[in-house]
Amino acid sequence: MPAITVDDVLVLPRVPQLDPATTGYRPVRRLTTAPSGYEGEGFPVRRAFAGVPTNELDPFIHLDQMGEVDYAPGEPKGTPWHPHRGFETVTYMIDGTMDHQDSLGGGGTITNGDTQWMTAGGGILHIEAPPEKLVTSGGLFHGLQLWVNLPRAAKMIAPKYQDIRGRESTLLTTPDGGSLIRVIAGEVAGHAGPGSTFTPINLAHVTLQPGAQLDLPWQPDYNALVYVLAGRGTVGVEQRPIQIGQLAAHGAGDAIRVNADRNQDSNIPAMELFILGGRPIREPVAHYGPFVMNTREELMQAFEDYQKGRLGVIPAERLPHTS
Repeated sequence: MPAITVDDVLVLPRVPQLDPATTGYRPVRRLTTAPSGYEGEGFPVRRAFAGVPTNELDPFIHLDQMGEVDYAPGEPKGTPWHPHRGFETVTYMIDGTMDHQDSLGGGGTITNGDTQWMTAGGGILHIEAPPEKLVTSGGLFHGLQLWVNLPRAAKMIAPKYQDIRGRESTLLTTPDGGSLIRVIAGEVAGHAGPGSTFTPINLAHVTLQPGAQLDLPWQPDYNALVYVLAGRGTVGVEQRPIQIGQLAAHGAGDAIRVNADRNQDSNIPAMELFILGGRPIREPVAHYGPFVMNTREELMQAFEDYQKGRLGVIPAERLPHTS
């Protein structure tokens, strides 16, 4: 699992050692297993948020783990051109390569550890697809796509695109050096990530070595979600067993605890986690297909605007690849 890494985590800044007597660890409110499905033109995904009530996810709407899959030549697939309005899409590429292009000229290529952050706002068209080279050769493909809601006041803002290289992520470790924490957005233990967000959120990809423990301070006014990308261990001070494809939704508190099992599968060198949380928006959510609004009437208007071409026009030419 390449993402971004370092040769020696002990040179990195460390999150603080939490008081062993602290009572602020968040309990696990819900543990769910992501069902498998297919997205776009047929690439496999795990629906990480399936079965979790909307109020426990707020401000997040949707999370797909794309892959992990080793494509044969000719097999890699993407999505067709499609619209969005009312939220932000965050695509984090762990392994492999993905091209993005939108109707306003934004986009490029992301690969191991890169993130593309598209604020759809009032409306945009975009496409995500593997580059021709990957289609021809085949290869590993593994990533995440997250949908972050926008508050009512920001639903119709101008679209925006952020290209976040993996090397820009803020890298941290725990006091014993048993983890590598990649802060993509928000703030973890006073260390800010590069992503600019309209809704206050934290996103981090954590590699937790076998037998290691992660005690992570977390803003008490944010929700807290831990999704396992690989490996197995326990979550919470109650040590609930958790493994690949499972999501832990936490209750109130100001710290998160995860332990990696000492014995992982032979092909999994470490436990991999996607940890996220944000300040709930607490507004009505009307979600259908590619639109996330506040009311059914706004959804109907979004579909009408799309059909009338008000959300953008597909460019005549595909953007050249960038890196």
